[in-house]
Amino acid sequence: MPKNKIVLNLDDNLEVTLTGFIAPIEYTESNYHVAYEWDELANLRVAVPEKEYSASVFRAFLPDEAVSVGTPWRIEEEGALELLRQLHPNPNLDMRGYGDPGLWACLRAYTDEFADIVFRIHTEFKLGDGWFTPSQFTGHLIVNRPEKTVSFFQMRVPEGPVNFEVGWQDERSWDDSNWIMDTGFCSQMELRAGAEAVLQDITTGLKSTMSGSTAITQEEAERSLNCQFYKSEQIDWVSMEAALELAQAQQKPIHAISIDGPLGDEAC
Repeated sequence: MPKNKIVLNLDDNLEVTLTGFIAPIEYTESNYHVAYEWDELANLRVAVPEKEYSASVFRAFLPDEAVSVGTPWRIEEEGALELLRQLHPNPNLDMRGYGDPGLWACLRAYTDEFADIVFRIHTEFKLGDGWFTPSQFTGHLIVNRPEKTVSFFQMRVPEGPVNFEVGWQDERSWDDSNWIMDTGFCSQMELRAGAEAVLQDITTGLKSTMSGSTAITQEEAERSLNCQFYKSEQIDWVSMEAALELAQAQQKPIHAISIDGPLGDEAC
């Protein structure tokens, strides 16, 4: 079935208020930031708790042309950087040549009234002598199509046992690089406009009108974005049980590889 395409727009004369949150770092794997007294990480807080923006800033998250659901497009960097500076004054999108940089969005679902855009951003924050690398920023931009307004916006670091990597220079490091590396967990790093209840109400309404041409699932949208960052996400992964069944049916060996970090984000 061919998918319909829609054009998305915003009224630049309107304003959007974003609230920023950074919760205290709950832990790191090795607690090095405490042992080595790296206060910049221990005291990491949101730079600007609340700020008003012109709706034009959020155009960075809109496609330049008509799109159908599931089709990814690049987010404009300067608009994303302007928002990220509310969390910390020194964001960096090129990842210093490490990791997998990028800013991607896709249309997850739409009705005549609303459009739900899902996005993913990789960035780092410069902390004095070191770098703080979130696993990713993911989120939603929900546009009221007739009014051309932002009904809801959320950009956050998702939860997980480990959701950031950190490194800083210190002559007390255990090798000649003078870099100390660690990973850890922050329970909330987020920018938001609107209440969570708004997101739930709108996504429930979108789901009730869902069809193959006007909506995909959240999981499908996330996979579409993940594939823009990692070749490994293009593999059709199966469970160990399914792999054993396939190996027996196809008479093929299983090659097992053990890894100590996630393949699908930057917290490794």
